[in-house]
Amino acid sequence: MSLHEDAVLTLKAYDGPADQSELRQLYLDHLAAQPEGVWKSCPTGHITASALVIDPSTERVLLTLHRKLGMWLQMGGHCEPQDSTLADAALREAWEESGVAGLRLLGSGAPVRLDRHPIPAPCHWHLDVQYAALAPVGSVAEISDESLDLRWFPYAEVPRVADTSVVRLLEATLAVL
Repeated sequence: MSLHEDAVLTLKAYDGPADQSELRQLYLDHLAAQPEGVWKSCPTGHITASALVIDPSTERVLLTLHRKLGMWLQMGGHCEPQDSTLADAALREAWEESGVAGLRLLGSGAPVRLDRHPIPAPCHWHLDVQYAALAPVGSVAEISDESLDLRWFPYAEVPRVADTSVVRLLEATLAVL
């Protein structure tokens, strides 16, 4: 199965809140119209995958201070040819950006939220499929070249440091815990 096919199946199975149904359909329409819709090279926008990393005690989240955007965000990014599923892409991105090995997706391994956000040309949109991942006990986070900083935040601090997209992702993640 191709990554494109996995993305379609993942999104068809996504059982998010009612307010996400229109967005889910937008993602599916994008993939139906764009055979290359999972790749960064797609000019109208592309699917991305991310994961909010939760500490083993389930009391904190690991956020990265994104080098280009200067914002505290969950780990995530573009799909790569070696990714066989969106879940694989989310876990790979989370590992690359956090250095935390052995991450495990929460719940059934399904996405917890969708988020569409504009990006500068030449592309126009990131259609982010968001997961939540649990860090193993004893894991150590290491900053990557893509980050200015990497830090664990108690849940209550997230609204103070991150934008509403990250706050909504945290809320959706807490519903899965």
